[in-house]
Amino acid sequence: MKNNTIKSLAVMIAAASGSTALAQTGPALEEILVTAQKREQSLMDVPVSVNTLSGEKIAETGIANMEGMADYIPSFNITQTGIGTTISIRGISSGVNQGFEQSTAQFVDGVHFGRAQQARAPFLDVERVEVLRGPQSILFGKNSTAGAVSITSAQPTRETTGSITGLYEPNHGERDIRAVVSGPMSDQFSARVAMLDRSMDGYMRNTTLGRDEAQEQDRVIRATFNWDPSPDWHVSLKLEDASFDREGRNLEVIEPTTLEGGVAYADVLANLTSQLTGGTNVYHLDTQQDFRRQSLAGYSEDNNPLGDYSENNSRHGILTIETLLGDHTLTSISGYTQYDYEELCNCDFVGVPLINIASAEDYSQWSQELRLASPLDQPISYLGGLFLQSSNLTFDDATRVPDGSFLPPALEAGGIAGASLLNNTSSQRAFEQDSDLWALFAQVTWNVTNELNVTFGGRYTDEEKTASRRQFHVANGQELPIGSPSDPHNTLFGLFNIEPYDTITDTRNESGFTPSVIVQYDLNPTDMVYASYTTGYKSGGFDVRSNAHPDPTVNNAFNVRTGEPMPITGVFQFEEEKVTNYELGGKFSLAGGAAELNVALFQSEFTDLQTSQFDGAFSFNVTNAAEATVRGVEVDGRWLLTHNLILSGGLAWLDFEYDRFPTAQCYFGQAQPGVTRCDASGKRREFTPEWQGNLGLNHHVSLGRMGLNSTLDLIYSDDYYTAPTLDPRMRQDSYVKVNARVALQGEGDRWELALIGKNLTDQAIVTHANGLPIATVLTQNTGTAYYAFYERPRSVALQGTLRF
Repeated sequence: MKNNTIKSLAVMIAAASGSTALAQTGPALEEILVTAQKREQSLMDVPVSVNTLSGEKIAETGIANMEGMADYIPSFNITQTGIGTTISIRGISSGVNQGFEQSTAQFVDGVHFGRAQQARAPFLDVERVEVLRGPQSILFGKNSTAGAVSITSAQPTRETTGSITGLYEPNHGERDIRAVVSGPMSDQFSARVAMLDRSMDGYMRNTTLGRDEAQEQDRVIRATFNWDPSPDWHVSLKLEDASFDREGRNLEVIEPTTLEGGVAYADVLANLTSQLTGGTNVYHLDTQQDFRRQSLAGYSEDNNPLGDYSENNSRHGILTIETLLGDHTLTSISGYTQYDYEELCNCDFVGVPLINIASAEDYSQWSQELRLASPLDQPISYLGGLFLQSSNLTFDDATRVPDGSFLPPALEAGGIAGASLLNNTSSQRAFEQDSDLWALFAQVTWNVTNELNVTFGGRYTDEEKTASRRQFHVANGQELPIGSPSDPHNTLFGLFNIEPYDTITDTRNESGFTPSVIVQYDLNPTDMVYASYTTGYKSGGFDVRSNAHPDPTVNNAFNVRTGEPMPITGVFQFEEEKVTNYELGGKFSLAGGAAELNVALFQSEFTDLQTSQFDGAFSFNVTNAAEATVRGVEVDGRWLLTHNLILSGGLAWLDFEYDRFPTAQCYFGQAQPGVTRCDASGKRREFTPEWQGNLGLNHHVSLGRMGLNSTLDLIYSDDYYTAPTLDPRMRQDSYVKVNARVALQGEGDRWELALIGKNLTDQAIVTHANGLPIATVLTQNTGTAYYAFYERPRSVALQGTLRF
């Protein structure tokens, strides 16, 4: 399969290379402009594998955030997990640990948004999104080993314009209102104000709480001001305030599994609840996939039931200044971004109160970039600059056994004496980190001949991180001293691989140089081929979520049955991740300018790949997987079949393999009792389908003074693992998803009324899955089930727009 794919690519490139640009005799495609190399260039001139989504496409398809982009960009995915969000390009992503920055660097108007929570922010008034695949370390920085996502907001206009858009979807109660006003304030000043108010009732039914989930509420207001005091100066200031809140989760429990001679988790819960309620209210664990879930996190102080929630607030300020220095351009981008959130996770994922995890994070970041760019039309052109960034992160969480929890009586029924002491207790963690970095970067292009150019790039980065973390137990609101075998809390929390310890503090200093070389050859005025060698790394850091001390001689947790110290070893530091990428590609104009074809063949070699390993209870320990190789082919293009009919699409073939990963997490039943690590060498990673693709057809027809615009999108994915443990029970089957849109447009495009259908084939698609944390504890490692996040099922929405 690999050889056939490579041969097919070679034939395709050879065929395209042998063609010459034909004289344009029919319709031609509109040029797509991107800033993938920090300059405005035609997409067809950039020697990088780039996919773009225009603001018009985002608005028309009702894409609410980055997660909705995955349908239209093969080998790009974003998923929610039990305690976080991950972004992946070409199968590479960061695990679920708040100590990570993402392997896919996200930039908004030139400012780095490296935190996972920032990827969940809603879209509003976007001009375009560019997804750059493969390491982008020279121009986009160190933490871009998988690639980069660059989001550009719409800018103020010199003419007064505005629009109001509303969307309503009845099945899931989605309501979306957006308003934009833009125009001049004077000869030199212009402004743009955009607002969003969006809500959704959800598509999961929580039968325990009697409500639909996940309920969403997004609010954003943004103001952008431009000042152009002269032709040589441009100043832009963007201010934004946003919130996005969630009640509940888009997950349900499925796939009950019991080892031979074991105890089913459903039976344990049913027997327990029957005993506690006198046999009158037997709990039923629903494991049928039906978009119905049971979830109860506990009770409030006034005895009201509580469910999962996530409350997020963010604020951003970006000041961009551009000026001409002779024939050079000097650019300054100053950015401030801050967010905070509070979350409650019913992390046992069932409808009886057992445990919950409350967490809060606060992050702030200042950054400054200075760039100097020469003209492109010179024998030697260059771009270089200085980047500074300073950030502060605080994270606190608590694994809680709330009043009324069924966990203590369940443990006592299993022979754990004194488990009732767990009532109204918690094991809490406090983490703080400061980071300061500076970087110098440059990219120089030598036009060897009119057809051949070579680009050399390099970036030197120096970073210092200082972090502290401590773990402590709390009972009835009082912090407990770090105990001994006589302290029952240390034995009881030891059941879940949790131990208390004093504050640990450390500092990491890292520096690194990442070079790149790109050779580009223009076959003719419209076609080119390129070959590139790029390197990158993602810095090491500090593990936020590990529940034990990193020193194996520190044993503050004790065996509940024997009183002996438990050898639990946590993690505090993890090492940097490195990548070397080789890429061969080409960009071709066909059919006299009516069609474009972009192809890329790549191989990425990773060392010390950063992964997050779940310990089966509540702890996530960061592990550096030794080696992994990712290779693949990406093809995308457009074809203007007629003046009013365009065909577009993309296809990606991906081969991911752990070359050596002997310390991977075992899936349920894979290993003998007591063994927690298994060898994943030779296996694929989760969420790495071999094939992904999309095909879109857009048609426009005039109806007198009005117009009819229709779009049909087909989205395909091969099967893939959904669980980080690579559990074969949790594989998502291949699928074809259908999205469509039909819109009636008024004269002069002053108004539009559209019908939008998503997932019209009503596919049940799992984006992430894992084992239930408490199940193996209560069944003594003989039974479990899985929680799985599901994409939204079929939806049909009505959208209306007025423009002025």
